[in-house]
Amino acid sequence: MFTSKTAQSKSLQNTFSKSLCAIAISSTLMSSAVYAAEEATEKKVAGLEIIEVTARKTTENLQETPVAMTSVGAAELAENGISVMTEVQRFSPNTTLQTSRGTNSTLTAFIRGVGQQDPLWGYEPGVGIYVDDVYLARPQGAVLDLLDIERIEVLRGPQGTLYGKNTIGGAVKYVTKEMSGDAEFDIQGTFGSYNQKDLKMTGQIPLVENTLYLGFGYANLNRDGFGEFLISDLPNQDKENYNKDLTAARLTLEYHASDDLFMRLAWDKTQDDSNAKGGYRLLPSLLTNAPVPDDVYDSYTSMPTENSVELSGLSFMVNWQASEDLSLKYVATSREGYSDTNIDFDNTPLDIFDVPAFYDDENTSHELQASYSGEGYNIVGGLYLYDGESCGHFDAILGFLGRAAYGASLGATGLTREVTGCNNSESSAIYLQSSIDLSEKLSLTLGARYTNEEKEAYVNNGLAFSNVYPNTGWIDGYTRDPSITFPQVLGEDTNGDGILDAPKKADWSQFSPRVGLEYQMDDDTMIFASYSQGFKSGTFNPRATLNEDAANPEIVDSIEIGIKKDWNDMLRTNVTFFSIDHKDRQYITITPDPNDLTVLNQNLGNIKGSTGDGIEAEVTWAATDDLRIDFSFGYIDSEIEDDPTVAVPLVGLSNTPKYTMNLSANYTLDTEIGYFVFSGGYYYRDEYLLFEDSDMLIQEGSGNLNASITWESTEGNWYGGLHGKNLTNEEVMVGGYNFAVDNGDGTYGAGLGGDTTLIGYFADPRTIHLTVGYRF
Repeated sequence: MFTSKTAQSKSLQNTFSKSLCAIAISSTLMSSAVYAAEEATEKKVAGLEIIEVTARKTTENLQETPVAMTSVGAAELAENGISVMTEVQRFSPNTTLQTSRGTNSTLTAFIRGVGQQDPLWGYEPGVGIYVDDVYLARPQGAVLDLLDIERIEVLRGPQGTLYGKNTIGGAVKYVTKEMSGDAEFDIQGTFGSYNQKDLKMTGQIPLVENTLYLGFGYANLNRDGFGEFLISDLPNQDKENYNKDLTAARLTLEYHASDDLFMRLAWDKTQDDSNAKGGYRLLPSLLTNAPVPDDVYDSYTSMPTENSVELSGLSFMVNWQASEDLSLKYVATSREGYSDTNIDFDNTPLDIFDVPAFYDDENTSHELQASYSGEGYNIVGGLYLYDGESCGHFDAILGFLGRAAYGASLGATGLTREVTGCNNSESSAIYLQSSIDLSEKLSLTLGARYTNEEKEAYVNNGLAFSNVYPNTGWIDGYTRDPSITFPQVLGEDTNGDGILDAPKKADWSQFSPRVGLEYQMDDDTMIFASYSQGFKSGTFNPRATLNEDAANPEIVDSIEIGIKKDWNDMLRTNVTFFSIDHKDRQYITITPDPNDLTVLNQNLGNIKGSTGDGIEAEVTWAATDDLRIDFSFGYIDSEIEDDPTVAVPLVGLSNTPKYTMNLSANYTLDTEIGYFVFSGGYYYRDEYLLFEDSDMLIQEGSGNLNASITWESTEGNWYGGLHGKNLTNEEVMVGGYNFAVDNGDGTYGAGLGGDTTLIGYFADPRTIHLTVGYRF
């Protein structure tokens, strides 16, 4: 078993050497200037803020919304120097938002132990990500840097009624600001650790006074690597590891046709050319010169270090207040993404287990929503249509093994298992939710959503006794032989000739209910209880080796009991007790054949499930007009049911600490030269597993200490901030690969590829950055 503590890895290295003879900036980014102007949703009232949210697709006071959720406004994000969405996890109990292994922009998201770790095409997320009601269907590019944002809402628990499929853990909503209509321009630069150099520009231009506005945003984000590739087998490679090289642009056109009719057309594009991320070897290689590095951000590679993520999207929204009681909303979106990546699983300068890959996806959606407020009740309902195509290609190159095992007998120059395919989805849904007043203080919430979904998929999978790459020129001098093809193993035989020649199809329908009771004890106290259900789409195995059937949808049933209370003008407490039952979990294992290490034996199906019971508490204390203290705490007692159909015993939920805790404070100081805000916080996560079927990779409990000072001139045009992150320089493992064999006696044996591949990926080290900006 390995924890992320580097000292442990180093102290065990000699033992191992003796005993071992081995996933956008998307459409939104954030300017740290936005805290200067109070947002419409953050109105100061006698120390405590009235926070308005749209968790139930209508604007409500957070304290009167019977949903377990956290809302983080632009001011709080800026004061804490929050620049990427993964940092939002510290504000929300029982929440994991982390950068996936091997990438800089792919998201791993879990809430209350429910999520999805594998970002391969075909797998559906367990936590939905939304930007202004636009659903981001794929995890690639979902680690967003933030711009012109009004707030971020984290909804915990299944949101199946109003948000639909793939929100069984919860949802994260980005809400951007409407334009003011004035001519505005904002420019800021950031300089910091590891040669960080960021430039952000945002602005808006009134094309027609009080009617038509054009908004724009541009970001160029650059940083050297936290570490380096110590040895690269290929010449002329950029050896920066964990670096950043990203540009993003956004254009928005807003049309206020009348006081009742509003339209928005938005376009965004992101290009992330950060290097592929190399992992940290926790064990020395048996096959080549790759000892455990001294630094967790250092690595080795036999692959190109290039990596590219391209994302773009177009959305159109119409909001019509048809009458005083009825509003209608239409949202249409089109998004596409392309990523090519190089993942060196073994992280050595030898081709032991290399995976060059690309992902290609596109999707469109349409949603028509109506909201009606009557005497003693309100209704939200709508229709939703989604059409998505997700394709990919990867080559699992086991070159060393191929030459060693088959070089003499077959003349093999390497070994590659190539997998290509697509997993396409069409779904339609109708939903309705109503809150009905039963008395002056008691109300009933009833909701339901009916979803029909059709999927089709094909997989080509085969073996070549050479090193095969996706395209000609993937590495210098490589030309792909056009005669190399691999058979279709998943699909349908339409003409009866015994050869698969079309995608395989499956369909499901799902009814997702919600029932709740809310009791408004007094103006400042609400007690609520609810039952809700959500589902994650059924899917086909994108790594299929046989013509297997699709896995059925996952189902989560959730019960919540909560109380939201403002004790006075200074103290607020929101507490929720929850119990979840996660059934029919989709699960896949990789079980190498001990007699043939080229056989992956990967199968996808439904296993028994898991349960979780816990509590979440969020406390805000406005100690004075200038000092605010926030505390949040999450606890979950989770259990995963072992299943005899799974080859490897399941030992626990991944990415799910038993405890999470955050304590923070900020103090505002008004001086003759401007306004200063001093912020500091400590965030703690208990230990957690990286994988559910192995305890070889465990992140120990760790704390993260952060501090910030922000300033705004008295005129409001100049501003700045100094931010320190992870000040104690904790090494926190957030991803990994496990292809080694635990012998049970403190030694480790070779796994897939023939080496002791046990790899960790880590969150950011200590960083300090300074931001200076000017706006008019």
